[in-house]
Amino acid sequence: MTIKLYNTLTQNKDVFTPINPDEITMYVCGPTVYNYVHIGNARPVVIFDVLYRLLKRNYASVKYARNITDVDDKINKASAENNETIGELSSRFADAFHEDMAHLQTLTPDLEPRATDNIDVMIEMIQTLIEKGHAYEAQGHVLFQVSTDSNYGKLSNRNVEDMLAGARVEVESYKREPGDFVLWKPSTDDLPGWKSPWGRGRPGWHIECSAMINKHLGKTIDIHCGGQDLIFPHHENEIAQGTCCHDHGSENFVNYWMHNGYITMNGEKMAKSVGNFFTVRELLDKFPGEVLRFALLTAHYRSPLDWSEDTLLQAKASLDRLYGALRDTPLNADNTQHAKIDELENFIKDDLATPQALSVLHALAGEANKAQGDEKSSLQQALRKAGSYLGLLSQDADEWFKWQPESTNNESGLSDDKIDALIEERLQARTDKNFARSDEIRDELKEQGIILEDSKEGTRWTRG
Repeated sequence: MTIKLYNTLTQNKDVFTPINPDEITMYVCGPTVYNYVHIGNARPVVIFDVLYRLLKRNYASVKYARNITDVDDKINKASAENNETIGELSSRFADAFHEDMAHLQTLTPDLEPRATDNIDVMIEMIQTLIEKGHAYEAQGHVLFQVSTDSNYGKLSNRNVEDMLAGARVEVESYKREPGDFVLWKPSTDDLPGWKSPWGRGRPGWHIECSAMINKHLGKTIDIHCGGQDLIFPHHENEIAQGTCCHDHGSENFVNYWMHNGYITMNGEKMAKSVGNFFTVRELLDKFPGEVLRFALLTAHYRSPLDWSEDTLLQAKASLDRLYGALRDTPLNADNTQHAKIDELENFIKDDLATPQALSVLHALAGEANKAQGDEKSSLQQALRKAGSYLGLLSQDADEWFKWQPESTNNESGLSDDKIDALIEERLQARTDKNFARSDEIRDELKEQGIILEDSKEGTRWTRG
């Protein structure tokens, strides 16, 4: 089955045809590092991690870039409020972002360019746009003149007249036309700034992605991904900059544009500005990262996903069932083949149909639970490998059931070693026919949320 991806540019599910099958190029808009990321920010990271895994399985080489925006007015404001330098704040939250995404079992991109390391290519691109008549300098600013791009609005399916008619913001005096957007702006002494032909200043947000794509991936790339909220104006402006800078003619700046839907709470978009959000970090205090990842895959990526504690509890229950079917299964299942693995892969190839792919995992788990001997082992291995296609089920099953939030590690006083010691004491008590003590230990552990499971192979325990 060929890979099909919904392309925002064509508004169709298109067959994926790479520019160069020997190296796929893919870019995902990354975080602006001024605070901890919320779960809505994590959705594109997880979703397009599934895409990255798919491409890596089907092509010899994939060059995946995800940027870090470390120069931005929000960063400037937060650094002043926190009484730390801009560099200290952005580095701290970039590190936190990496830690959080690692908990969600996302692969590391091949490239992670930072805006502040690429100011030179942004200046060069702005100069080219001025030379080609698409940008102009005014009062220390450089702006892109939207009317010079006849295709502006094609991604968001808007026309310039409608956009201008609907504008409700006051138009700055230095703009020739209300829709023009900033490529470069002046910096005061207390703000970060770089030397440029237009004076000391800093780049606008939109120019950074276009410039870094050109530098690190090429003038035309295969896939560009991001949240639905980036379609306009960010990605629309990226296209304008990228195409007008290089006179692409019939070529696209990006061939496939992919956008994930919003995460909502009670039907309202999750956003820091509204205050209805959970950071990934605070959710990780209550649930394993894999639960968050599973929950993010339960709805199709282009659909909204309503977030609640029930969403996470259901995801935890599903993973408990899947890991329950993986007891005593080796971690490495790379060489396993099974028709269900192919079925799951075909769902992913069909525009990342993750809900259907998850249903295949549950079907495999059901079959594995009923099987015996070699057939059971084969199904377990197939489940393990199929899960890896979604970035799931990579842990040892026994370790999965022993997880507890870091914030509660010392509250009960029952470390893993303490629990194992009590189980050993219970086993000895049973050997000595001291069944009262054996039951006492079971009840003591149960009160602490520790569930025992006796079998011919011995006693397993899980945290309830």
